[in-house]
Amino acid sequence: MREKLTARRLNSLEVTGKEYEVHDTIVPGLFVRVTAAGAKSYVVTWARGRKKTLGRVGILTLEQAREEALQYLNEARKHGEPLAVTQGRRGAGTPALRSFIDDHYMPWFKAHHKGHEKTLHTLDTSFEPIMHRRLDEITGRDLEQIRTAWLNGGNKPATANRKMGSISGVFSRAVEWAYLPASPLEKIKQLKVDSIGRIRYLSKEESMALRGALDARERIAKAERNSANEWRLERRRKLLPSLQEVAFTDHLKPMVLLSLNTGMRRGEVFNLRWQDVNLAGKILTVAGEGAKSSETRHIPLNAEALATLKAWKEQGSGTGYVFPGAEGKPMADVKTAWLELLKNAGIIGFRWHDMRHDFASRLVMAGVPLNTVRDLLGHADIKMTLRYAHLAPDSKALAVSLV
Repeated sequence: MREKLTARRLNSLEVTGKEYEVHDTIVPGLFVRVTAAGAKSYVVTWARGRKKTLGRVGILTLEQAREEALQYLNEARKHGEPLAVTQGRRGAGTPALRSFIDDHYMPWFKAHHKGHEKTLHTLDTSFEPIMHRRLDEITGRDLEQIRTAWLNGGNKPATANRKMGSISGVFSRAVEWAYLPASPLEKIKQLKVDSIGRIRYLSKEESMALRGALDARERIAKAERNSANEWRLERRRKLLPSLQEVAFTDHLKPMVLLSLNTGMRRGEVFNLRWQDVNLAGKILTVAGEGAKSSETRHIPLNAEALATLKAWKEQGSGTGYVFPGAEGKPMADVKTAWLELLKNAGIIGFRWHDMRHDFASRLVMAGVPLNTVRDLLGHADIKMTLRYAHLAPDSKALAVSLV
């Protein structure tokens, strides 16, 4: 359609689910393109099949768009092509990467994805050298050089791929919202990584050592509390609550036992609420809003997990978060206590997340079907669960025996 563009008309352009154009009658050659998703951008065309996106409506004003479009058209008449094309001049309406992330990308990301703090931290710390540059000035070569610097600095290929995935989302949105004609990542391939990855689980000896260290930690805490109260009693001071009659001295042991027996992610354990724990039905629910996959799943409780939660509930309020942090908020971190526990157990190279691997590995080695393991872990893709396939009893031996 063709009509006089005004600020009011631009604001009234509707999202129809299909891309369409509205051509300006004041500056022939200038039009506004509205994408199927509703993104509006100024575009100038000077010959059949020859056009250039000037900028986003709202970032570039209508007056600026008309002025720049006239410059393109005048240069095309004089030189056959606008100088922006022949000499690589950039459009004035294209924002810097920093501005685009702060003003456009992150507000959208927060509304549609979880973990925006982590993503923003990755973008801030990993792509600082190009943050000041305009989107259309950043090349694939720039990104290749940044990735090479990571690898030379000791980053593993999988880490480099994750970082590039963060910036890839930024450029994908820039293309979708008509800030760029194409992403500079288009021709950059992901680095090859081990598809199975690191699967660390506890040996029988390590499992016994971990549990022994948990028990020893409880005994020490109780002994220290008794000693402290004896000291207070002698000085007629108020006694601290006794730890002799409770099942757990603090949150660490029940958190570890629950993680080992459910395969829950750390964040899922932190965000677990008592309302999602059905002790009578022997099942707990990982709510979608607290799950990485955003999908709710249900995990049956085995005998140890059930006994742990029952005992933990008896010594607490039984409301709110199962493992509350400060001021009733979710637990934030257990790193210090966890590392001390591993040290005392003599276990090396075992992360908190590896308790999830341990749970999955024990299931597979016990002959549980991979699809059931997938459901229990909450994997969105069966490929993630297939990492444990080699642990299935006699699976490979059975396969080669058929040949």
